[in-house]
Amino acid sequence: MSLPAEFLSRFEQLCPPHRHAEALASFQHPKVVSFRLNRLHPDASSVIPALRAAGLTPEPVPWAQNQGVMAWQCPPAQRDALTHGAWANDGRLYIQSLSSMLAPILLAPTADEWVLDLAAAPGGKTILMAEMMGNAGKISAVEPVHGRFHRLKANLERMGISNTRCYLKDGREIGRLKPDSFQRVMLDAPCSSESRFRSDEPDSTEHWSLRKVTECARKQERLILSAFDALAPGGHLLYCTCSYAPEENERVVAHLLKKRDAAEVLPMPDWLHQLSNITAGLTSWQDKPLPEACTHTVRVWPTAEMDGFYLALVRKRGP
Repeated sequence: MSLPAEFLSRFEQLCPPHRHAEALASFQHPKVVSFRLNRLHPDASSVIPALRAAGLTPEPVPWAQNQGVMAWQCPPAQRDALTHGAWANDGRLYIQSLSSMLAPILLAPTADEWVLDLAAAPGGKTILMAEMMGNAGKISAVEPVHGRFHRLKANLERMGISNTRCYLKDGREIGRLKPDSFQRVMLDAPCSSESRFRSDEPDSTEHWSLRKVTECARKQERLILSAFDALAPGGHLLYCTCSYAPEENERVVAHLLKKRDAAEVLPMPDWLHQLSNITAGLTSWQDKPLPEACTHTVRVWPTAEMDGFYLALVRKRGP
């Protein structure tokens, strides 16, 4: 495999032995393509019959559909047909990784809440949250990069999202500008993107180094404090990355717990732990302990169907 040797060494230390072979194989082969039906679109029910009529073979994803998300998947060879069909261009479906869908499901926003999506582009999680909220309530979607900001707005418009306002702003400032304001906060933090590595695509790993991991972790520490400060007492924060690095995951959660006494890591629901590629967060890394509360966080190990991911659900204690 043409993946960085240092990354592979760390990955072997992190990945449970029983998941190792399947996880490494996932870096070598194209993944199943997953998508969601847009429940806000009046003609969403036409998608699956149209796909089948076009020769595609969509299959439901039971665990997601059990949580109210109309997720389906197709074989890797059908990605182009799925991506470029009318069903994607007119907003009837949205292509999104199954791991990414987990974050809004776990945050569970409702129609009467004000939600903050920090570092929101390209908008997949924003869109799913808006669907879950029935396009009611309010979502503030923040993105600091111009190109990604405009892509975010275009995706929201195509999917018919009307309860969301977008802001071109650095997420590290939001906690100071809007303290104790939001009932739910989503932070899919910019990261080293280790779960997107592909052994046959050298470009996918060119950016990676331990220095890059450290740089990402510093930014993530500031972002998670900002996200938490923006959270109203009693509210919930979902922190996630597509990195395997403990520096970007458990250590960032540990940083929040150290800096904010009101932070409480919540257990994940039983149905999530029933997925075979889910393990609890680490309680130590490189002989240094991590808070016991990190066992409530989860690591999603890559398979042919799912990308690697890390998720932590935090509550802000209040009166």
